[in-house]
Amino acid sequence: MPRPPLLPGETVVSADLPGPAGPDEPELPADLDRLLRPLVRAAGPSGGVAVAVIRGDERTVVCRGRSDRSGRYPVRADTRFELGSVTKTFTGLLLAEMAARGEVRYDDPIDRYLPADAAPGYPHERPITLLHLATHTSGLPRLPVGLLPAMAPRWFTSPYATFGPAHLLRALPRTPVRGTPGTQVRYSSLGCGLLGLLLANAAGQRYDDLLAARVCGPLGLVDTSSGPGREEVAGYRRGRRVPSFRLPALPGAAALRSTADDMLRYLQAHLSLDAVPLAERADAAVLRTALGEVRRPRAGRRRGGATRICLGWNQRSVAAGPDPDEADGEELVFHAGSTRGFAAFAGFSPRAQVGLAVMARARSLRSRGFVQSAYETLRTLTAQRRGPEAPG
Repeated sequence: MPRPPLLPGETVVSADLPGPAGPDEPELPADLDRLLRPLVRAAGPSGGVAVAVIRGDERTVVCRGRSDRSGRYPVRADTRFELGSVTKTFTGLLLAEMAARGEVRYDDPIDRYLPADAAPGYPHERPITLLHLATHTSGLPRLPVGLLPAMAPRWFTSPYATFGPAHLLRALPRTPVRGTPGTQVRYSSLGCGLLGLLLANAAGQRYDDLLAARVCGPLGLVDTSSGPGREEVAGYRRGRRVPSFRLPALPGAAALRSTADDMLRYLQAHLSLDAVPLAERADAAVLRTALGEVRRPRAGRRRGGATRICLGWNQRSVAAGPDPDEADGEELVFHAGSTRGFAAFAGFSPRAQVGLAVMARARSLRSRGFVQSAYETLRTLTAQRRGPEAPG
């Protein structure tokens, strides 16, 4: 598939180290350079980092470091990184797209798309629905039953690679359900990964093929998939190269890889689909409906109640001004993810028209510090856009 043209106003800046751009590269705005430096440092001195930033009509991709330990290959805008749980936002959008077409409904019970003997055991007067899976309210555990024994022999290499869809279907009837579906948020990669499998069953396609046809293809995300691709970044853990992350049973939970170029287009679509050049046959009306649905809050957390759960995304309100109790605050929509040696963050503010995606490789990556730094960067970008010169 040919690469779509650059988005209007897009600037790509690459450099091995923080500092002036090369002779043929545009200069990074000084304020953005200062803002991104702590985020680059949070990824560690040996890591490769790609950052995509949207500020109104300004779109910037910044690449730093190398994609492997040999130092031969610089990170570029089309270098692919593992997204980890940011994948869940794509699965939520796929659900919203299929619901907008009328192919599935949010309140469909999961049994409808499973073999008769593969459903988890739970009281059927309140069945688990597709919406429950997308909002972490299904009551399913974080990971499938039987996964840990399968992981043990490959714990330090590719722990999930041998746990396939057949293993998952055998494990589901033995999987406990905690509480009544729809009543409490409990983060579940099993739930969101199962959602990807059920949507694939409903459409009669593999998850990767379905995502390509309904989301990635129409939006021009030519390098976003769960399969191998060009310019892969190498992951390292404790000085050793880590095999590419594979999750054959639950690709909809954490298996996608993407690039800064693609993530820029992905976030731009969430902010304004009209700003993204669509393929000729793309159903823009369906995508526009789906993109509006994914950021609508559906559930809340009891701990830290400011965070709400959307379709694959988290949403949090932050004060627009210096008063933390100010009612007219911003809504930040975001998700983070990690695999062995990689971390990713994606977020946006619809009102401020700000978006941020960060993907990093590092030998020793403190993902919590990295994610917190990314979130604070998104908050700062949003606050700057809501200053006196920002549009109302």
